[in-house]
Amino acid sequence: MLPLKALSLFIFMVILLSLGASLAQATRHGDLSGSQGGWWSARRDSSGLAPDPRRYASQAIVQVYAAPTYGWKGAVAVHPWIIFKRAGETRFNRYEVISWGSGEKVRRNSNLPDGYWYGAKPRLLVEHRGADAEAMIPRIEAAIHSYPWPNTYHAWPGPNSNTFLAHIGREVPALKLDLPANAVGKDYRPLWRPIGLPPSGRGIQVSVLGVAGVTLGAEEGFELNVLGLNMGLDFTPLRLRLPFIGGIGSENVQQDNPPG
Repeated sequence: MLPLKALSLFIFMVILLSLGASLAQATRHGDLSGSQGGWWSARRDSSGLAPDPRRYASQAIVQVYAAPTYGWKGAVAVHPWIIFKRAGETRFNRYEVISWGSGEKVRRNSNLPDGYWYGAKPRLLVEHRGADAEAMIPRIEAAIHSYPWPNTYHAWPGPNSNTFLAHIGREVPALKLDLPANAVGKDYRPLWRPIGLPPSGRGIQVSVLGVAGVTLGAEEGFELNVLGLNMGLDFTPLRLRLPFIGGIGSENVQQDNPPG
């Protein structure tokens, strides 16, 4: 019983310290109350992270971004999206799941490819260019169309925007997707399929509705899920995976080629 109590205390302390660090960071940046003037006036212009699609018209490009969610939820979770273009195209397509509005939650080109997410600057998680990117785009499109919950959204435990990107990652292992630990909802799985691939598409995951589980993945490393809060150790690169703040260590970026 003593080892179990010690483990429970350790998990509780990790969660508490991570929450404290996240709240302190959000307070310092003024994120808890959202941008001044409300969500309608929050910054949504280009962050300048995406390559110019006209300049690189001859090159296929795939990128995945994530940014803190709007307001107080940004202290605990992120919102991700994927953009891509084929060789010869001069515009990106952006896909994501958005909670508001009736009908289908999967949205196409509702926002700029690399735009600020209601005041929050996005972070590049994954980039692929050239022939590899060209080859995976049809599989990405197929994964988008096969998403099992296009009309359903639940902030916790899912399905939500992170569940959507995790589905794409499972269907397209070549993407090498590594969603951060604070991508709440990435581990959501239906009750009738608790065992399967992790969001990276390589490894194994056991998860009960995204509320409790264990992941061992090529990109995720080892991750423990307690009430939808994830913690563990990533080996590629070496970093701690922590709830609320995502992690500590090297940036979670996978690139085939350096940004142009």
